[in-house]
Amino acid sequence: MSGPNTTAPDDYVHDRDRPRCAWVPPSDRLYCHYHDTEWGRPIRDPKALFSKLIQDGQQAGLAWITILRKRDNLLKAYDGFDPDIVAHYTDADRARLMGDPGIIRSKSKIDATIGNARAYLDMRAAGIDFADYLWDYVGGTPVVNEWANFSDAPVKSDISELLSKDLKKRGFKFVGPVILYAFMQAVGMINDHELECCAREPSLTARFI
Repeated sequence: MSGPNTTAPDDYVHDRDRPRCAWVPPSDRLYCHYHDTEWGRPIRDPKALFSKLIQDGQQAGLAWITILRKRDNLLKAYDGFDPDIVAHYTDADRARLMGDPGIIRSKSKIDATIGNARAYLDMRAAGIDFADYLWDYVGGTPVVNEWANFSDAPVKSDISELLSKDLKKRGFKFVGPVILYAFMQAVGMINDHELECCAREPSLTARFI
C-alpha cells in the first residue's frame, strides 16, 4: 500500500494568495500542500482509510501540523499502518515504538493502534469491507456542505456520533465523534471545503483512490 504524501514535493507551487479554507496557514508550505492536494479527496481503499483513521487518532490532544511533520516517521515506524502487519506487533514492537523520538510516544496510542488493527482484521474476517462499512454511513457518496467560512462547519455530527459508537463496540479506540468527523472530512466522506476555496472543485471531481 502506498502512503499519502508526507512532504511537499519540489514541484508543488506554493502560492500563499490562493483562496483556501480558513484553517490553513497560508505561509506554511506543508500545510498548504496537504490541504490543496489531499484533504477532502475521496478515499475508498480500505487500508488507506484505516491508515488515515489511525493518523487522525494520533492527533488527539495535539495540533494536526504536529502529525503532518511526523507523518513520514509514523508511517515508517508503523509499517505504513498496514493492519495486517500492525495487528501482529509484539511487546518488542511496543518497546521499539516507545523508544522512537520521531513519533508520538504515547503508550495508550501505541496500544490503541495495535488493538485497532486487530479489530480491523476481525471485521474483515467477518466479511465486512472496511471501505464499504465507512462509506455506507454517508450513503456511498460524499456529503457536500456549503460553508462560506469554515468556522461555520461543525466539529461533530449525528453521523460521526453513530459511527463512533459502532467502532467502539467493535473494539476501536481513539475514535470519538470529533476525531471521526475530522477523519470523514479528510477522506472526502464529508466535503467541508469553503465555497470559495481553491481545492473545493478539485475535491468534488476527484476520482476515488
